[in-house]
Amino acid sequence: MIASRSSNLWVIWASLVLALLLSVSTMPRFMEIGRPLWLALFLTYWVLAVPHRIGMTSAFCIGLLADVLNGTLLGQNALILTLITFLVLSLHQRLRMFPMWQQSMVLLVVFGVAQLVQLWLNALTGNRPPTLAFVLPALVSALLWPWVCTLLRAVHRRMRVN
Repeated sequence: MIASRSSNLWVIWASLVLALLLSVSTMPRFMEIGRPLWLALFLTYWVLAVPHRIGMTSAFCIGLLADVLNGTLLGQNALILTLITFLVLSLHQRLRMFPMWQQSMVLLVVFGVAQLVQLWLNALTGNRPPTLAFVLPALVSALLWPWVCTLLRAVHRRMRVN
């Protein structure tokens, strides 16, 4: 009886670990500037799909892991992912009823705001001069949203995550 009530929470965490690995995987030098926000994409899907399981605390914890993995200022990715999760949770009911292309447009704005905060934090710490190239990862991520959503929805249904 207990096995049938399993929520398969491990599937969510395994996909987030995969997103962490994708976020640090090597890419050709010319593609590095447009690296998709894998962690934000996967986290956004799970926040929309199972908001009772994945929330701001989970986003903060996975953000701290990303900070350690990337070697960035401790709390920087945690703040960014918590902001993204807060915005997605605030728009949760609307986003779920939008068609996929509208979800992509809304997520372009959400990821753009997150990238703007990231740019601001980098400028404050003196890591990178401000440029307009910060928008490119948000754009690439918004374009990838339909495929990521479709893939994770198939995993969600097949593994019966609830």
